[in-house]
Amino acid sequence: MTKENLTTNEEKLAQTLFAAYSEQKPLQMTDYSDVLSNDESAYRVQSYLTSLKQEPIGGYKVSLTSAETQALFAADAPLYGAQISSHFVESPHTFLRTELMDPLAEVELMFTAKEDLSSADSPAELLEKTTVAPAIEVPDSRFSDWFPSLPKHLVMADAAVGGYVVYGKEQDSSTVFATPDDVAAVHCQLFHNDKRLKDGAATEVLDNPLNSLHWLVAKLEEQGRGLTSGQRVSSGTFLLPENLTVGNWRAEFDSGLSDVSLDVK
Repeated sequence: MTKENLTTNEEKLAQTLFAAYSEQKPLQMTDYSDVLSNDESAYRVQSYLTSLKQEPIGGYKVSLTSAETQALFAADAPLYGAQISSHFVESPHTFLRTELMDPLAEVELMFTAKEDLSSADSPAELLEKTTVAPAIEVPDSRFSDWFPSLPKHLVMADAAVGGYVVYGKEQDSSTVFATPDDVAAVHCQLFHNDKRLKDGAATEVLDNPLNSLHWLVAKLEEQGRGLTSGQRVSSGTFLLPENLTVGNWRAEFDSGLSDVSLDVK
């Protein structure tokens, strides 16, 4: 996306978001709530914001993958955010609190394309063409006090409030899951400093995280893009997010998936 494709207001918002991202200085959402009026405009801002980061796209995150989270943001469909390569990090990982602005913790499955994916791929073909890893996603926003009141189009513009994705052991998806239905059977538990906070289920992610992956591939194709070999997808949270506070965070998964952990200091 070049700035020639943007309106003046869209370009200005993208540059403002980039400044907030670079300087770690949060914005007030009320100052920007009427800048964007539709999804197309919001995705244009996101695309230009991503280009300003001057780093390859490492993959994407999919948000609003449950009826509950869609209701929070007055949406009727998922949305995605492009994520730069350096913001996908292996578990265990340590963050300094100063690296983050207003972060949350979500628990997800991360898929990585072993070859280019297509909207024509069946669920079984998506299993064959990907690896899978457990993940703790760390959504973070350039707007202060953003969850759950940030307008949907500002969420989209802000790379779907993309922060980091911390992922565990990667395995071939078709080795972990004998059938696509097995992906929907995954459960997890989220802990903070060894205190169990929540349980989560893969069925919260469009009934099956493979549905989320397919939605993203189709959406990118609709926009003239694609999900290419090597790109990663954080496919949607199993549970409502928690505020990511100082301490140790751990997610435990069943179905032969590893644990994931991170520390905030």
